[in-house]
Amino acid sequence: MYEKINPPKSGEKITFANGEAQVPDNPIIPFIRGDGTGIDIWPATQKVLDAAVEKAYNGKRKISWFKVYAGDEACDLYGTYQYLPQDTLTAIKEYGVAIKGPLTTPVGGGIRSLNVALRQIFQLYACVRPCRYYLGTPSPHKSPEKLDVIVYRENTEDIYLGIEWKQGNETANKLIKLLNEELIPGTAEHGKKQIPLDSGIGIKPISKNGSQRLVRRAIKHALQLPKEKQQVTLVHKGNIMKYTEGAFRDWGYELATSEFRHECVTERESWILSNKENKSDISLEENARMVDPGFDSLTPEKKQEIVKEVETVLNSIWETHGNGKWKDKIMVNDRIADSIFQQIQTRPDEYSILATMNLNGDYLSDAAAAIVGGLGMGPGANIGDDAAIFEATHGTAPKHAGLDRINPGSVILSGVMMLEYMGWQEAADLIKKGLGDAIANQEVTYDLARLMEPKVEPLKCSEFADAIIKRF
Repeated sequence: MYEKINPPKSGEKITFANGEAQVPDNPIIPFIRGDGTGIDIWPATQKVLDAAVEKAYNGKRKISWFKVYAGDEACDLYGTYQYLPQDTLTAIKEYGVAIKGPLTTPVGGGIRSLNVALRQIFQLYACVRPCRYYLGTPSPHKSPEKLDVIVYRENTEDIYLGIEWKQGNETANKLIKLLNEELIPGTAEHGKKQIPLDSGIGIKPISKNGSQRLVRRAIKHALQLPKEKQQVTLVHKGNIMKYTEGAFRDWGYELATSEFRHECVTERESWILSNKENKSDISLEENARMVDPGFDSLTPEKKQEIVKEVETVLNSIWETHGNGKWKDKIMVNDRIADSIFQQIQTRPDEYSILATMNLNGDYLSDAAAAIVGGLGMGPGANIGDDAAIFEATHGTAPKHAGLDRINPGSVILSGVMMLEYMGWQEAADLIKKGLGDAIANQEVTYDLARLMEPKVEPLKCSEFADAIIKRF
């Protein structure tokens, strides 16, 4: 089955049923060490994960690690440009759950991005990025402890699908000609718009299925959170891109109010219900006026549309959600993308799970990570219905490779996410406690140590792993 690697002789496969992992007590888990500083941070991570599992379960559970290859390390073994060998793809497909360090972006090969390729090959449609603060971590923000969000980023669509043509390319010229001469003039709302002839062209597909499966997983995650954190915010730029980003928002609401009708309430529904709770004899029109402050300036048709919305909400969910019952439901709302970038800094404690498309999610997750200490403290997971890959969210930092000085926190916390995904919460909690206590005691690597006041002596990468284990 494999050309150059062999799986462990002991251990069992993780399987999947209805999109959920079925995890044995001795799973085989493939790992990709990673390029650059992967040589330092993976051994530290494996040591912490193994120690936590042993401490939590006293030998009753154990991970059998299966080394597979990608990036520069794969080229060394498999040959030039073999950044993602078939052995690795076979192993991940067979064993279902994997973890990896940072990978080099290939230069000159046929793959634009190894990370994007893995997500698309295995349909890992949900990129999950928790951003929470550990006490003592240096931060540029005044109140980083207020931010505790989980970004659910759609992984397989949007402009990251990579369908584009270079300026001057024959196909690009044909497409521009078709758009300018037939498709744009044939769509009345586009008026006399034209695409400049010297343009590069990219396609931005957003599908209903892709949007709803992401929102579904985000809502399921919200159901597992404490009541005060049960909120899902749909992040979009639908005020401009109405049929892609706006559709993402609409499809998200559609899913929440159909598939999760009993568990969810939308923000507008909560306003309508609350208005009636505060004034039992409120008229439909008065309620509509309170829901939409610009009601009186609307056209008669638009006014009637909002009145109908109020009536539909009250008729359909008053019995199940009214009289304050909606306060125990998952709140589903939406925010414009540029607004949410500002609000996670000015009002961070108002948000919990942010569900968004690919490009917005890329920016947003990095911005949130910066508030709580940077990408060195940012874990990540890519999850689909029959596979999951957990990963460092930072780059390879080759100038630091082999120096035993880089912060392994991103991969360690990604390992925590993996343990939680597997249902091994006790081991995950040990690592979070150990890491938090080590940072609070100023036992940190150079990237955090140099930002602390007063300055502290940094630990090596391997020493940070030991400090975490010591504080289990």
